[in-house]
Parts: sequence; C-alpha cells; structure tokens
Amino acid sequence: MRTQVAVVGAGPAGLVLARRLARDGIDCVVIERRDRAYVEQRVRAGGLEAGTVDLLTELGVGQGVRERGMVHEGTKLRFDGRTHRISFVELTGKRMTLYPQQELVKDMIAARLAQDGEILFEAEDATLHDVESARPSVRFRHAGRSVELRCDVIAGCDGFHGVSRTAMPGSMKIYRHDYPFGWLGILAEAPPSDDTAVYAYHQRGFAMATMRSPVLSRHYLQVDLSDPLADWSDDRIWAELTARLATEEDWTLNKGPIVQKAISPMRSFVTDPMQHGRLYLAGDAAHIVPPTGAKGMNLAIGDAWRLGEALACAYGRRGRARLDSYTQDCMRQVWRRQEFSIYMTELLHVLSSDQPEFRHRLQLSRLTYVVASEAASRSLAENYVGFDYET
Repeated sequence: MRTQVAVVGAGPAGLVLARRLARDGIDCVVIERRDRAYVEQRVRAGGLEAGTVDLLTELGVGQGVRERGMVHEGTKLRFDGRTHRISFVELTGKRMTLYPQQELVKDMIAARLAQDGEILFEAEDATLHDVESARPSVRFRHAGRSVELRCDVIAGCDGFHGVSRTAMPGSMKIYRHDYPFGWLGILAEAPPSDDTAVYAYHQRGFAMATMRSPVLSRHYLQVDLSDPLADWSDDRIWAELTARLATEEDWTLNKGPIVQKAISPMRSFVTDPMQHGRLYLAGDAAHIVPPTGAKGMNLAIGDAWRLGEALACAYGRRGRARLDSYTQDCMRQVWRRQEFSIYMTELLHVLSSDQPEFRHRLQLSRLTYVVASEAASRSLAENYVGFDYET
C-alpha cells in the first residue's frame, strides 16, 4: 500500500489529523490496533476547551458537541464543608464543554467513513521502519495478511503504550513524575448531582462529582495505588464519596447502580523532541498530564491541528519550516497545560501522610486564597478554559 501520511491510532489525535489532511487533499490511511466497537466505547474524559470546540467546528465535526455537549460556565471548589463557585464566563468570557471522548470519536469515525476515508481497524503487530529515510513504512497484519504501508510521513497518534513512542531514538529527553496515588473512577446510572463539576479537597483525599449525560454520573476518589479494586465495594465507594463531598449546604449526592469502575495511576510525562526523521508524535504518545486539569484530549487535538497545518504547508510547497518547528510549537502549550494540571492536582489532593494536620492547614490556606483572590480565581479560570501563548 502507498499513501502520503500513515496515521497510527484512531483516537482524537489521529482522527483530527486525518480530517485536517483531507481538507487539503492530502492522502492518508489510519490504522488502529483495536476493533471499531472497542474504540467507540473506550470511556475517557471529555472536557473540551473553547478553542478546541472552535477547531472541531472549523473541521465540520462539531455538530455533536454543539447539540449534545454539556456547557459549563464555571466549576465548583469544595473544601472545609463549603462550596465556592469559579465562574469561567465572568472571569474569562469563555466556557467549557463536556462531551465524552468516545462520543467525539464516534462522530469523527462516521465523518471519515462518509467521505470514503480509510481506517484499518484490527491492524495487529504494527512496526515502524526507516523513519530516518525519505521512504518510511508501517508493517502490520490485517484481515489475515501481512501489509506494508509505504508513506512520506508517519504520525504516531497511538498513545503512551503504542509502537510510535518506542520507535523514537534513545537520545530523546523524557521528563516524568509519578504520583503515589491514583483515581478510582466510577460511572453510575444516576442523574448528575450538580450542574457542573465539583472538585473537593478533604483530609481523607480528593473527590470529584461530575457528569457524562443527564442520566449518567461520573465520580472520582483519590486512592492508594496499592489498593485492590476488589476492596472497593459499591457501598464503600458511595460512603467515601459522601464523606469527602459533604457540605454544610443543601446538596445531595445522587446515587445509583455503578456500571463501571477502575483505578488509574496519576502521572506527568513529556517526550522531547516530538519528532524524529519522518516520524511525528501527537497526543498521549508524546505527553501525559494528570487528569485533574481536564487537558489530555485538548492537548492531543492541539498537536494534531499543528501537525496538520505543518504538513499542509509542506505539501503546498510553502516550505518545511512549520514541520521543522513542530516540537517547539507544541511544547509551549504542553508545558503550560502540564503545569496547570500539576497545580490542580497538588491543590486538591493529599500529597503526603507526613505531618497530616500541618499539611491540611496549608491546603486550606491555599484553597482559601484561590477563592478569595480575584486574581487567583481568574488565573485558575483562564487556564481551565485554555490559555494559549500568542504565536
């Protein structure tokens, strides 16, 4: 097989890139290790910055977001039994939109297939070859046969555990920080308890109440990574959520059957550079952020957009300058969102069991300053809805 751009991975980054390339008539083939049903049902967070929604609209795949997305004009911080609202609209004039990643992926797969774009699902045992040459390729097995996909460029959009990141040279810099705790996330058949996301700090650990739809709620608890999931019965989860989200105000935690639950680690990870030869990384293949700041999908889509723009310039005979500076152009946004995600994580989690009362008082002081200072509230809101350096 022959194409101009081989896109490895059919997540948000790969699909946005394919859509952007199609707009300029650049041929690409998307390959995905999993089957279509798995990809379309893979539950991930879905906080979209205002700028991300604008990009999706420009690409013609924003209809689902506009019609079914849940618009958040602010968020709530809860600590010491009280709730404090941070208004995005009042402080920045912008909004966030909650639209589950799997719904966006469904929309984009349908849009690509409707335009006869190629997605090869269940492409197994993929390997990248000759990425330093002018004739790179991706080899894999599909429908029982061996395939070599020759191309000009490989876009590695296959996540942290994908083959693209491992094809980068050993000389690349890796910046990494692993937290000693994780998030126990649940999906419950219960109406959302609030009209926006509620972030709670408690001496027992972080908790969060948010939503996935008018009839589905998503909740998170800070837990020790050594905790077996089997130790967290449904009753224990609801009891812990109730304790950590408790408030002096009139507020009810809506409960219902738990249909999904899992414990996920918390980490920060950045690969530098994000390119090598004819291989370019985008999304989780290049960086991971703690989920506290709702930045993961936004970063992935931003990478894909910049790579698409750079490739459009190169194929349009406007030069390779944008391709050559791809890593530099992405890194400004990567580190800004990395810093904000770490800030939110350290603001709301119990970071150490050492000197618990002393650290608790410090946390309360930090949180009180955030909600009492307009400048601090504005900074949080500005970063939450998406702060971009001028380029």
